[in-house]
Amino acid sequence: MSEVSEVSQEASVGLDAPVDAVPTQSELDRKINRHFPGAVVRKDLVKAVKGNAIVPSYVLEYLLGQYAASDDEATIQAGIDTVRKILADHYVHRNQSELVKSTIRERGRHRVIDKVTATLNEKDDVYQAEFANLGIKGVLVEPTTIKAHPKLLVGGVWCICDIEYFHSDDSRVVPWILGSIKPIQLSNFDVEGYLAARRAFTTDEWIDLLVQSIGFNPELFGRRAKLIQLVRLIPFVERNYNLVELGPKGTGKSHIFSEFSPHGMLISGGEVTVPKLFVNNANGRIGLVGYWDVVAFDEFAGKKKRADRALVDIMKNYMANKSFSRGVETLGAEASMVFVGNTSHTVPYMLKHSDLFDELPESYHDSAYLDRLHHYSPGWEVDTIRGEMFSEGYGFVVDYIAEVLKSMRSQDYSDRYQQHFSLSSDISTRDRDGIHKTFSGLMKILYPHGEAAPEEIEEILRFAIEGRKRVKDQILRIDSTMADVKFGYLDRSGTWHTVSTLEEEEYPAYYHRDRREGSGAADSAIEPPTGVTVPAVHDETPDEHAHVVAPLFEGHREFQENQRGVSFDTLLAPYLRGAGQITITDPYIRQFHQARNLMELIEGIAVIKDAADEVNVKLITSESNGGEDKVRKQLELLVKVKQGAAAGGINLDVSFTNTIHDRSIVTDTGWKIVLGRGLDIFQYVTGDAFDLATRLQEYRQVKTFGATYIREGK
Repeated sequence: MSEVSEVSQEASVGLDAPVDAVPTQSELDRKINRHFPGAVVRKDLVKAVKGNAIVPSYVLEYLLGQYAASDDEATIQAGIDTVRKILADHYVHRNQSELVKSTIRERGRHRVIDKVTATLNEKDDVYQAEFANLGIKGVLVEPTTIKAHPKLLVGGVWCICDIEYFHSDDSRVVPWILGSIKPIQLSNFDVEGYLAARRAFTTDEWIDLLVQSIGFNPELFGRRAKLIQLVRLIPFVERNYNLVELGPKGTGKSHIFSEFSPHGMLISGGEVTVPKLFVNNANGRIGLVGYWDVVAFDEFAGKKKRADRALVDIMKNYMANKSFSRGVETLGAEASMVFVGNTSHTVPYMLKHSDLFDELPESYHDSAYLDRLHHYSPGWEVDTIRGEMFSEGYGFVVDYIAEVLKSMRSQDYSDRYQQHFSLSSDISTRDRDGIHKTFSGLMKILYPHGEAAPEEIEEILRFAIEGRKRVKDQILRIDSTMADVKFGYLDRSGTWHTVSTLEEEEYPAYYHRDRREGSGAADSAIEPPTGVTVPAVHDETPDEHAHVVAPLFEGHREFQENQRGVSFDTLLAPYLRGAGQITITDPYIRQFHQARNLMELIEGIAVIKDAADEVNVKLITSESNGGEDKVRKQLELLVKVKQGAAAGGINLDVSFTNTIHDRSIVTDTGWKIVLGRGLDIFQYVTGDAFDLATRLQEYRQVKTFGATYIREGK
């Protein structure tokens, strides 16, 4: 979140906001409408028109794209009314199917919106359709329709259909006749126009547009969190991409694969069979991988779930070789495979007791299968979905962006980093393929025009390496015969850059547990957190409570976005101990959460100081922008902090200036701490009294920031 856009807990947007409560249009929204007229829609409109219709978002956005793709409020409102009327008149609710069938009979012809699945009746040599909600089957379908829309045969497609009724005395004749059928997806789009428009956006603007397109408010996501969301799009833009995401419930893992694209199919992990997925050897019919760009397995995790060993073996072969067998014939396919599931333990628990694949069924907890995964997305870093996280801004109509991604599946961007960087020579072919496919996918999503600065290329290369490293490091825990790998890259100057996973940085003692035990390396190789008191081990000392304090760290440290385990108690308090005068320079103590951070630092000072002492704290900050009302609110917050500090023997003095450059904390004991973000290091906290992150900073995720510790006057 940016400093100016993060809101206090009280300022969230209600889920039931009326449609006519028009959101203020941002500069980015105006730019989006200017460069993509007719291809974007306001994302909060989907909820406004959905009602109780159980249809994917792309179906609703297809209709909104036809009638409400505008930034003119009158046009939008008229479009909403039109879409609502279309749904009311033509969407088939299951509990009203008999009424709709009666309407078709009485009128002779009626248009419906329903999910249609076709099968081949081999006895009569005809194709027949079944309508999911309407509840009719055996409707004849012309072979030319099946040839034009083969996905009708596998999984079904949402369509707009004209159904006719003609009764016959022959009981074998189905009275329902398919007058016309139109799958709900974009028929064509201008690729060159898309690429040209991309050039008008900065990288930050483009990422925010994509995040809004999948329905989220980018202001509530950091850069890393946005990339984790966008990784979910890679299977749609990259052929034969194998992705796994495991994490807590309620983080939206399966949403993209069920709602976002007409080219993806989400199935329950328990419903997977060889005939359904690959081929039915009894009749030779090809399964889902032959027709869909993405096949996603929902609720894939679960140790007690049983899996067909033959299916696992065929899947391993397909994931490695992009092919499967039909009798003596070998068939190729391009479907990407996605595996999403819930975890039941915390990351440190899994690292300490097992591995990060611990939740998978036993048949899949196999190094040969896991080694075919290209990327492990850390679902535990994704926030539980909350109402205020949904976007009210403009994003691509999802069937538009779905067609864009589909059109780029045949392109390969995997070598675009090689003029600037090179991978380690000891990375295996399979590791290299995983890194390349993730990198290629992110390049196509973020830089489809192929224009990216070296630092932008480096960012997604590191991200791609991290995702593959997460896979390989867990495999090494399962299979000791696999060789360890040095993950990183060289820049053009020959400098080596090591890449680590975020959980490796957060929990090094647990992450490297198995390797240390196997190699006999000393535990002392793991550096304790700054300022932590470490028990002394002296056999000759009779006092069993004797302890020494680790020397305070001097130098620079970087903290990654989404990292946990960081608090003012370990980051700052050890350097403030014993100080009588502390000067805090931070221009952004303006909003509620920033004043809260200041108060939490003062709480930490109150804890470490002697109760009989007083500490003088001077805050140098800047006045809030945006008028007298915001300045007044800022002063009210600072007065409350000052009053609270006084109760603990801490005298807070505040001065304002507009010439602040560095954000720092300076003590009269000789320490200077330079903070790149000042005190504003934590991501959004809900304010829920039952959320540990509300009271304990260690449970909050941080933004990307650096801290430099300088001992002055030595």
